[in-house]
Amino acid sequence: MRPAITGLVLTYNGERLLDRCLASLSFCDKVLVVDSFSTDRTVDMARAAGAEVVQRKWEGPGPQFRHALSLIDTEWVFSLDQDEICTEELRESVLAAVRAQVRGGEGSHGAHARRAGYRVPRRSWYFDRFMKHSGWYPDYLLRLFRPAQMEVHVSGAHYSFHPKGETGRLRGDILHYPYDSFRQHLDKINSYAQQGADDLRAKGRQGGVAVATAHGLARFLKLYVFKLGVLDGRAGFINAAHGAFYAFLKYIRVREGDWGAPFDHH
Repeated sequence: MRPAITGLVLTYNGERLLDRCLASLSFCDKVLVVDSFSTDRTVDMARAAGAEVVQRKWEGPGPQFRHALSLIDTEWVFSLDQDEICTEELRESVLAAVRAQVRGGEGSHGAHARRAGYRVPRRSWYFDRFMKHSGWYPDYLLRLFRPAQMEVHVSGAHYSFHPKGETGRLRGDILHYPYDSFRQHLDKINSYAQQGADDLRAKGRQGGVAVATAHGLARFLKLYVFKLGVLDGRAGFINAAHGAFYAFLKYIRVREGDWGAPFDHH
């Protein structure tokens, strides 16, 4: 016997990998998909896979996750994004950790006793390989947790789970396929940079050409040199260049020009 687990996936037009994502959650006692009114086959695919589907307008990752967690009545949640797959090794690690709660912890020091959650490594594909450096791996994320001991924090376009209690680490990777083309990556950079700029502006942070250039260069050096992106070959260089462009865009957009308005020049 073990405590029940709900697999949780937030979706929007996620048909590219959703079948593999949901199949990898087959070890969960139930699967909940919270969809933001997809226009592709996402909802049909989720229902065909046996998932419970709830649709809710997207108001950002914070409100969406908080709503999703309010619908869950199991002791544990295992969360994946729609472009992620749980490996077999990670599945066994998740089940072992949750079973250990019933036994009161493994080992002489109770290594699993009353954890709020567990962080798992994520291996992400970029261009032509899984990235091993560049700040992309092991990329530990809190994905197995007790919803009663978890808070969702949001910064710009990004979210993270914050535990109210101790956490551990599990073996086995989440496989992540975030982009299917350069165009899609640049579309996300554009969206994330705008959300990041809006967030900086709301916090009273400064932008401008000098600040944006400095942040862009610093981002490139961080990813390519200090995070050893050079060891990821062409993919590492391309990723660092895109990372620099993202940082530049975010800080240059803090100070929007008038773009000619009110258009009454002579």
